[in-house]
Amino acid sequence: MQWKRITAVAATVMLAAVACGSPSSNSGNNSGGSNLGGAQEKATDPTAKGPAPDVDGAKKGGTITVLSDVTPSTFDSTDTYYVDGNQIEKLFFRSLTQYRLDGDKHKPVLVPDLAEDLGTKSDDGLTWTFKLKQGIKYQDGTPVKAEDYAYAIKRSFATDLFTDGPTYQKTFFLDGDKYKGPYVAGGDNYKGVETPDDHTLVIHLAKKFDDLPYYAAFPMFAPIPKAKDTQKNYELKPMVTGPYQVASNVVGTELKLTKNPNWDPNTDPVRHQYVDGFDFKFGQDLIKAQRQVLASSGPDASALSYSNLDVSLLPEVKDQSQLVKGESPCSIMYTMDTRKIPLEVRKLIAKAYPYDAWRKVAGLNPNDDPPSSTILPPAVPGFQKYELPGLTGTGKGAEDDAVAAEVKSDLAKLGKSNFELSWYYSIDDKISTQVNQLRTQMFTKAGFKVRAVGLPKAKIRAANGDQNAPVNIGKTPAGWCSDWPSGTSWFPVLFKSDAIALGNSVGQLQDKALDAEIDAVTAKTPDEQLKEWSKVDKDILEKYLPVLPLYWSSSNFPVGTNIGHAINDPTQGMPEFTSMFLKQPS
Repeated sequence: MQWKRITAVAATVMLAAVACGSPSSNSGNNSGGSNLGGAQEKATDPTAKGPAPDVDGAKKGGTITVLSDVTPSTFDSTDTYYVDGNQIEKLFFRSLTQYRLDGDKHKPVLVPDLAEDLGTKSDDGLTWTFKLKQGIKYQDGTPVKAEDYAYAIKRSFATDLFTDGPTYQKTFFLDGDKYKGPYVAGGDNYKGVETPDDHTLVIHLAKKFDDLPYYAAFPMFAPIPKAKDTQKNYELKPMVTGPYQVASNVVGTELKLTKNPNWDPNTDPVRHQYVDGFDFKFGQDLIKAQRQVLASSGPDASALSYSNLDVSLLPEVKDQSQLVKGESPCSIMYTMDTRKIPLEVRKLIAKAYPYDAWRKVAGLNPNDDPPSSTILPPAVPGFQKYELPGLTGTGKGAEDDAVAAEVKSDLAKLGKSNFELSWYYSIDDKISTQVNQLRTQMFTKAGFKVRAVGLPKAKIRAANGDQNAPVNIGKTPAGWCSDWPSGTSWFPVLFKSDAIALGNSVGQLQDKALDAEIDAVTAKTPDEQLKEWSKVDKDILEKYLPVLPLYWSSSNFPVGTNIGHAINDPTQGMPEFTSMFLKQPS
């Protein structure tokens, strides 16, 4: 996938990608983390209908407060690719398809959402037809039209304006590499999408894209009426079809949601409308916020944090039921811009990196976030664990005086003494500043020059998301979660040369031989691909080293004692907000 991006909060590194996969129960491909399940599988129910099954014991009323130490960059459906933004937006945006979580293990199943089915593919695989549900209304009571879906898709091609959204459409949709969106001259005319009648959406492809129904679960496929499009201001008053609507959005600070009176539960097989509203507060102090949630005093009993519990707070957990644990198809990495840092220097960065000390400072729990040695996480089908020397996510690095001296000497031999390493960090986040201090100290000790650029939390995502930002380490995506269970949602969108222009490149690689290797595997059947992606994974680390594997992430977030049905959504490693309720509504 590309692709949604999330933030690995405890480590203050940015992740890219949102999981759209469907993890199954543990199949044995476990890395050792207690919450890491086995490989994902694809499960669908094309005949699913609304309403969603009731949650046992659910009550109506009250407001849930979400205290987040990170700040989503936007709540524009077109521009959403971080996991938290995507998950929050399920409360107010509906897409063509969506995931239903089934059974006690909350197995994800792809179901129709605003579409009547999961799409029909033409014989040549180049045309997909989606029948659309009729009678759907926006929050103001106006009807949703077929042309609104087409317009939303057209809007997604304006990547000069919407820089952070998913971009599969530019690769797979007809003329996707040429079309520039609806805001340019002639932009209304796009051959890749059409609406032959009021209840049909047709998508034309440039090449086969059998995973399109999974892609259609992204907020990008939520309908947008052209007359209501205010471009970059759209997130302030978006037209929504979900159970909640945006009451107010103080960008970077607070998002308040209230009930949407025109949401029809009979058309929705996934969502509920138990609480009266949600109050998301962003940029909070992680330790303080999570301590409030654990204490659950007064209104904090109806609050939660969607960041993994900081390991320092484990002694304060009196009730294990307050910790919601589960799978997350994510892999977190330390990225290096290969255009700016030579390979031999990248190898020395790997040697100097203080993995063990970094994990402690970042507050990582070894059971929830075990050290990794690969790009793919265990949840992706075809995963094979391997370990390359010095790339196991563990080690003292430059903490060891001998290692620091060796790296410093090797830099001198390369003629790279005082080679500058530069990155962004959050000046208003305690953990981020501590991690920055550690990295600065260790890299300086190893003979590097360091330029650390401090920014407020609210600006970090945008800065790190700029592929051409004036830094050479830590650009996003600095991690990835499967858009759906396949290596094709990883390597083509992260490591090919065109990923830079698409805004998704991990390490900004530009290598024709690697492009050809990835294309060759992509052209194989899904079964054949399973045998090949792990080889590509290893080749990238051995030959190019654009990233340092850090850890495979799973979920372990704290919730207040008054919150009912707090479960983990394994497609994204986030709380499943749409089915929560308050045990004692106020």
